[in-house]
Amino acid sequence: MSKKHLSIIGIIIIAVIAFILLINRDLTNNLSEPESKAPQINDVTRESNLTKPNFKNVSVHDPSIIKVDDLYYVFGTHIEAAKSDDLIDWTLFTNGYKTPDNILYENLSENLAQSFEWAGENDADSYGGFSVWVPEVFWNEYYVNEDGSTGAYMIYYSASSTYIRSAIGFAVSQNIEGPYQHVDTLVYSGFTNYEAYDKNSEVNKYWENTHIPNLIEQGILTSENNNWFDHNGEYNNRDFPNAIDANLFFDADDRLWMSYGSWSGGIFLLELDAETGTAIYPGEDSETSDGRMIDRYFGTKISGGYTKSGEGPYIQYNPNTNYFYLYVTYGWLGADGGYHVRQFRSENPDGPYLDADNQPAVLPGDVNHAQYGNKLFGNFMFKRELGEPGMGPGVGYLSPGHNSVFLDEETGEEFLVFHTRFPNRGEAHELRIHQMFLNKHDWPVVAPKRYAGEQLDQELSIGDLIGDYKYINHGKDNSAELKETQIIRLHEDGTITGAIDGTWSHDGYYATITINNIDYDGVFVEVWDEVQDEAVMSFTALSNKGVTVWGVQSAGSTLTAEQIVSNVERDLSVGNPNNITDDLNLIESGFLGTTITWESSNTSVLSNDGKVTRPTGNDETVTLVATIENGDVIERKEFNLTVSGTREVSLSAHYAFDRDLSDSVGQFADGEATGERIDQLDGEITFTDGIVGQAAVFDGSSGIRLPERLIEGDAYSVSFWLYPEALTQHTTTFFAAANQNEWISVVPFGHNGETIVWAGSNEWYDASTDILISEDEWTHIVLTAESGNLMIYLNGERYFEGNDFPRLFNNKAYFGLGVNHWDPPFQGLIDELMIYDGVISSTEVMELYLQ
Repeated sequence: MSKKHLSIIGIIIIAVIAFILLINRDLTNNLSEPESKAPQINDVTRESNLTKPNFKNVSVHDPSIIKVDDLYYVFGTHIEAAKSDDLIDWTLFTNGYKTPDNILYENLSENLAQSFEWAGENDADSYGGFSVWVPEVFWNEYYVNEDGSTGAYMIYYSASSTYIRSAIGFAVSQNIEGPYQHVDTLVYSGFTNYEAYDKNSEVNKYWENTHIPNLIEQGILTSENNNWFDHNGEYNNRDFPNAIDANLFFDADDRLWMSYGSWSGGIFLLELDAETGTAIYPGEDSETSDGRMIDRYFGTKISGGYTKSGEGPYIQYNPNTNYFYLYVTYGWLGADGGYHVRQFRSENPDGPYLDADNQPAVLPGDVNHAQYGNKLFGNFMFKRELGEPGMGPGVGYLSPGHNSVFLDEETGEEFLVFHTRFPNRGEAHELRIHQMFLNKHDWPVVAPKRYAGEQLDQELSIGDLIGDYKYINHGKDNSAELKETQIIRLHEDGTITGAIDGTWSHDGYYATITINNIDYDGVFVEVWDEVQDEAVMSFTALSNKGVTVWGVQSAGSTLTAEQIVSNVERDLSVGNPNNITDDLNLIESGFLGTTITWESSNTSVLSNDGKVTRPTGNDETVTLVATIENGDVIERKEFNLTVSGTREVSLSAHYAFDRDLSDSVGQFADGEATGERIDQLDGEITFTDGIVGQAAVFDGSSGIRLPERLIEGDAYSVSFWLYPEALTQHTTTFFAAANQNEWISVVPFGHNGETIVWAGSNEWYDASTDILISEDEWTHIVLTAESGNLMIYLNGERYFEGNDFPRLFNNKAYFGLGVNHWDPPFQGLIDELMIYDGVISSTEVMELYLQ
């Protein structure tokens, strides 16, 4: 080849290289400019550190956590406890209130007798059983045992009989799993300045029946404090605590402290003698330098007061920040109670404790306390939209709270440990563990998903973080509102669009989310999403006003319109198509802007918006077509439905209890007297004057087993008269079950303090009347059910209507009055039990009441 040809080739090569460099420069410049359209989530630029966790759930209410060797333990209310080696897979190891042979306390009645003299055993609200609550289990290396050796596991328990009459005692053991031996009772509450008794109680509440006279005799106290009582001599629970919910911690100087208290009077702090575990009472009344109460007996007030909610205090000292962090739960613990955790911190164990907005934990007066305390989270639902990847409606919590905290001093990892209830599961509750991370202002923020082994990653890139997120702002309210997720998008240029507009940035794993010119500082962290069943990116952040925001990445943003419409078509349903009796809830939207319209073949029976008009007599078949659209993609799905015709209602059984247990209709056998449980046929039922003729007498130790198949099918009515002589929580009146995990129960005094129809326990259902019926009065109760629609009437008036009530009676079921498998039997009278095949009208209900 000639030199001329070589020169030409060289020129060509140089030109090609220059062109490639120019194109690359232009591409780089383009990438640095803001994008004109929303990007999809980038291809994964990092490998996930998470594998699918094997969650095993347990129910431990008010959990207190401790680590012993390689095992984690949680101890909770009603003497429940569980253990785990990874905070993920938990196993119960206790036997509740069983006594003797109680795993933690051996003979419960004898061991805790000192505390039970004041509260907690067969007394007032614990009538017929025990109320041993909210233990704190703690290793104290300084405790001096009876043999002179040092070190013991200490359990500080609460014995309670009412919302204010309680006591905190403690017991010790050399084994974390017990048994624990009682040592002393430290604090009493709920006492009066005169002789007084609570209902169902023989305990004289006069303050001299506590240990306070002994403290005065020993010179520890000079006298009682008149401020403990109101002007009527009752216990002043506006300013002083309910003595439950103990929490122990050491400060940096190894001084031992106990925070405690519940609800209206606030949270208090006492120093303890580390060698004996007993309280060091202040001995005289005074104030802190910032004006907070120091009571001679109860100690220093550190939070709450003025009748406002606040309980379950937990103080965690973090040597890395030199702060003491105070966690307090606001609200009521029931699923409808808005229970949630607030957070404060202080440089001193006895306060003052302040939130991120420098608001005090001790209320300045009778104010709305919603604006006091960082709200870590409340009721929420990470909602799965129709057609979104995953299974089910989504995952969320109701009334999450009463926490403890575990700080691993070796790894620096910190965990929030709490119980929670769940949407659509009634009062069922479970233990949950969420990891916490310090933001750049040294406030712990809570991961939006339960712990699955996640770790912070300093090497996060923008490609790891951009995309669609399910977003929640938890606000500062105290309400029970369920906050559902909204979709936002984090863009590569640092903007946020979607349900909110804002900006975002990151520095390693540190996150700043800016919305309406308010900065929320926290972290980005990969978590396990149990709905999408994969590891996804998330953020958790806190503002300087104490408001928490969460975001969890949605993998669905990578789907095409065809895939989304196909998924919506797959998931779309209308429930049971064979027995339509109620209006249908027709879904009109799906994932990422999908719309759904409906068309009925017979609008006189089923309208296009789902309204049902039942035909008279025979059933009608209707074709319902759903048109699903996303962009230019359209699919249709057809449902063939049967709308049930209306039928005549008939009386199938009538137990009048006129000196016998027979059915006057004659279709069913006589009822049988039981003992304390529905399967113990060894009791006795007597009779007395009732609402009509005679009534059955239930003495609190017996009940009635009714014939099987008393109700069959989805449409029925139950009517009876009830005269409670005593109201005990959870006690049933009318009980029906397919088995011990599928049942319904008419409960005069429910878990929420109201008269309810309760169903469980595979799926919980609460139908509350919002009132509590009275003792020593007749009440007429009717419940009607048809294809999942439930109505409850009291004295002729409707008090509840709801859908999705469990259907138990397609199979063989059994029935009882006054007894079930678990709870104390009913005490009082029942009369005129009537069972109908079909649903009686509200007019007929009123006629039954007036008769």
